[in-house]
Amino acid sequence: MQKYFIIFLVFLFFGGCASLPKNQEADLFKSLEPSVMIKFSDIPIPSGFKFLYQDSYSFQTSKVRVAILKYRGRPTAEKTFLFFKEQMPLYGWNLLNTIEYGRHLLNFEKENESCIITVEPKKLSTEFIITVGPKQTSLEKKETKNTK
Repeated sequence: MQKYFIIFLVFLFFGGCASLPKNQEADLFKSLEPSVMIKFSDIPIPSGFKFLYQDSYSFQTSKVRVAILKYRGRPTAEKTFLFFKEQMPLYGWNLLNTIEYGRHLLNFEKENESCIITVEPKKLSTEFIITVGPKQTSLEKKETKNTK
């Protein structure tokens, strides 16, 4: 009797994993939407991600902001990468370059700030880190060159 019960459980387990429900199949081909839960109004966050408060840091004054914001969620790294590549320019950020090496890095800038987004696939999820800080001005660059 115990043998039949184990066989039943095996069929039940593997039978349930054989296919995705119709609504999840459709989700595989949908692009990500911005979330309503955002830390900064000019940096979109894709829906389906949770803010990792313990792994994040932000500091903001009227003149400067510095942040390292970490998120984890189910959407794929590729979808998340495409989300930022498409959405950040809509929020006034200029894409400088992208780097892909297992992780995806996106470098953006605007007036006085730079933003680096690192998207990393994990076993069962995706994590991304948004790093925001002041951009080095051309005057600071000249002073640095003169002191060398």
